[in-house]
Amino acid sequence: MNTDVAVETTPETPLWNDPSHPVAARVDALIGAMTLQEKIAQLYGVWVGASDQGGEVAPHQHDMEEAVDLDALLPTGLGQLTRPFGTVPVDPAIGALSLMRTQARIASANRFGIPALAHDECLAGFAAWGATAYPVPLSWGATFDPSLVRAMAEAIGRDMRSVGVHQGLAPVLDVVRDARWGRVEETIGEDPYLVGSIGTAYVAGLESAGIVATLKHFVGYSASRAGRNLAPTSVGPRERADVLLPPFEMAIREGGARSVMHAYTDTDGIPSAADEALLTGLLRDTWDFDGTVVADYFGIAFLKTLHGVAGDFGDAAGTALTAGVDVELPTVKTFGAPLVEAVTEGRVPEEIVDRALRRVLTQKAHLGLLDPDWSPVPPALEDADLDDAEALRGRIDLDRAANRELARRIADQAVVLLGNDGTLPLTRPRRIALVGPNAAEPTAVLGCYSFPLHVGVQHPEFPVGLELPTLQDTLTAEFPDAEITAVRGTGVDDGDLSGIAAAVEAARDAEVVVAVLGDRAGLFGRGTSGEGCDAESLALPGAQQQLLDALLDSGTPVVTVLLAGRPYALGRAVDESAAIVQSFFPGEEGTRAIAGVLSGRTNPSGRLPVSVPRGAGSQPSTYLGARLAQVSEVSNLDPTPAFGFGHGLSYTTFAWSDLTVGTEQAATDGEFTLSLTVRNTGDRAGTEVVQLYLHDPVASVVQPVQRLVGYTRVPLEPGEARRVRVTVPADVASFTGRDGHRVVEPGELELRLAASSTDARLTATVTLTGPVRRVDHTRRFHAVLTQEPVDQA
Repeated sequence: MNTDVAVETTPETPLWNDPSHPVAARVDALIGAMTLQEKIAQLYGVWVGASDQGGEVAPHQHDMEEAVDLDALLPTGLGQLTRPFGTVPVDPAIGALSLMRTQARIASANRFGIPALAHDECLAGFAAWGATAYPVPLSWGATFDPSLVRAMAEAIGRDMRSVGVHQGLAPVLDVVRDARWGRVEETIGEDPYLVGSIGTAYVAGLESAGIVATLKHFVGYSASRAGRNLAPTSVGPRERADVLLPPFEMAIREGGARSVMHAYTDTDGIPSAADEALLTGLLRDTWDFDGTVVADYFGIAFLKTLHGVAGDFGDAAGTALTAGVDVELPTVKTFGAPLVEAVTEGRVPEEIVDRALRRVLTQKAHLGLLDPDWSPVPPALEDADLDDAEALRGRIDLDRAANRELARRIADQAVVLLGNDGTLPLTRPRRIALVGPNAAEPTAVLGCYSFPLHVGVQHPEFPVGLELPTLQDTLTAEFPDAEITAVRGTGVDDGDLSGIAAAVEAARDAEVVVAVLGDRAGLFGRGTSGEGCDAESLALPGAQQQLLDALLDSGTPVVTVLLAGRPYALGRAVDESAAIVQSFFPGEEGTRAIAGVLSGRTNPSGRLPVSVPRGAGSQPSTYLGARLAQVSEVSNLDPTPAFGFGHGLSYTTFAWSDLTVGTEQAATDGEFTLSLTVRNTGDRAGTEVVQLYLHDPVASVVQPVQRLVGYTRVPLEPGEARRVRVTVPADVASFTGRDGHRVVEPGELELRLAASSTDARLTATVTLTGPVRRVDHTRRFHAVLTQEPVDQA
């Protein structure tokens, strides 16, 4: 099969195909040779194979989809291909061959030979059939381990590039503000520093593999009123600047992200897709971002249909382009004929089309898509017989042993032990009652953007494509001598009480009850967690609390295990459970990780990336609250969480001691130094997570009582100690002042070295001196924590 569409460099080769020239010159030459229709064609995508049958995987998908005539479109070119692997189940090798053929068709159909840029989802792994299902981002946050998350992202990126994908629509850098929001599972947590540091590691890993990372959702999506999906956002400029924007700043500056996706929402009446001050003034003019801004799916059309700030689709296209959106996704709706007409009529200047086009073509040039030796054959098929499609089936393995090992390590480190009266680890139990709707459900470990739940559920005729052992399976393997009686009790959200009596009977006959509760991930109301699956309260869905209470009344110790996408209030179980194990959709290796914690094979080291509420109606609240957000004598409502941000127990104990402050005073452009010793005082190896919180007692504007500014994992053998040295630049004390500029103010600070936001172990009082200092996005983001062994002699 001939798939060679490359152009050899000759003296007659057009400048844009000649890599010996600067990219800017090549792009300018290409733009100068294009017609208006050819320019605009590079600014939209096409979603081949998307169906208007079955459930939607994007908001208003059925309303927005229209039949696309590729034969009519391709002669002018095509900017993007949407989700070539994440639309229908397809064997990876067959999918790579199909993408290769499509790219050859696209390149040969337009007079410049330009292929499309292919994008796909990769929120918790490459969203393709048979690809590794890693833990969801909330579990990444629970690891407090950026290096491990970076390694995962590198693996995801390598798999995507191997089959011809160029861009990944991840990570989500939204900071949780209200846990009722359905997309909490897609976030990294409720603290901007944790979100930023973990998210930046993911970006760096994906980009190192050659995949364009896409930051989303810019900005404010997670701060919607009442935690509703795609609802208005009412945040002030300081909350936006100090809580919602820092993860994006960090990921652009330190991670090298090359794309940003605008949010669906409006903030104070301005939709993100129409916000020139955000997408151009801040993102490009201030932060110097030089990549592409892509639309969230159908987001440009929503300027007309949902936001009402555009009279027709041409106006919507012009408004988005003017604001700074470069690419319409997932398929052509407004950037096609409506934009051509608007430009032709003079309603939209062609210069802003050229501005977006320059960014798109620059990115394609850097990806090698304009080079004369470009080939549509992806790396995974370079040595394959491309004329025998059936022989290719099964050739590409997207769930290799190395991938699964990474998935296992993340799952292990993400399990959080919330409470334990000594029941865990279980020691040779003889009779276990395994109860709950998630005990024997294979997909209970998956989030809504996993391929099986995002796409696979629409195609029940296809196998899942992955090994997804249930907790019943892994506990049976973990405790081969135990008699395990499994009883469902109730469904995730069906409210059925008829099975509770049988569950209680099983509990009374057992030595220990393992109650496996939580969520079912889905989309747009088809689950209890996920996009469009928002919660009215933070009570466990359905009749799960009734089941849990009945089990607690049985008299048998109850180990509560949660497989969930958000934190839930657990009622009396907080105080009465023998132990509580929290796992946030831990992926294909997740039940093995949980079984390992229950047996003690794994010493838990996960820490909460979101607070667990004590009351189901105490939302919205996060640990970042100011003083007025804390419990007080003038309100009868207590927002104090059952388990605070950063909390997590171990099967060993740690002693923190010998705090020394090397620098007690520093200028507002200086830094503090401190050190402490952490020792494992137990009888087994374990990992402590040292967290550094900053408390600013007096500031010119109201501050959170404390906020995370640094952390490190400290693995220790029994009796081993390590000296943790901490450098705290004054920049991390900065905040948005009264005049709207970020400043570092002189004054006293507390640096709290803590095991969680509710468990400060050592505190240093330090002082910043000198004048108020203004800082910007080039400030130092991190307090640096390093470790060295302590001489045991």
